[in-house]
Amino acid sequence: MNNCIFCRIAAGDIPAHVIYSNQVGLAFLDIRPLAAGHTLWIPKQHYGSLDEITDHAAVELLKELPRLAKTVRDVTDSGGYNILLNNGTVAGQEVAHVHFHIIPRREDDDLGYRWLAGEYPDGQAEALQERLHRVLMNHA
Repeated sequence: MNNCIFCRIAAGDIPAHVIYSNQVGLAFLDIRPLAAGHTLWIPKQHYGSLDEITDHAAVELLKELPRLAKTVRDVTDSGGYNILLNNGTVAGQEVAHVHFHIIPRREDDDLGYRWLAGEYPDGQAEALQERLHRVLMNHA
């Protein structure tokens, strides 16, 4: 996809601060980091969303994610990290190419996050569970 910035980075057409590359993926520093060391891990092939990715690419990307995250944490001397994947514009995805954010975290870094937990009304969880399970089994 010629107009996809991440495809162009993966092809070497746009410079990036690459920290790792293999046959399937490319890891590079985010140009608009939330913290020093904020890294993006992308498939080299274009997939607009997670549900479009092949099983092979998913396995290969996820296989490297723990090692990349540990490296970012260790090098930045952070206490932890967030792994984030926004899927769809309503979820905050700005580039329509699958990408995992590895964001180093420190105490009092003021990044925060919203986790507005709710509760299911009586019977809704069971109904949703049944429907999700049924549809998932039909997609197998």
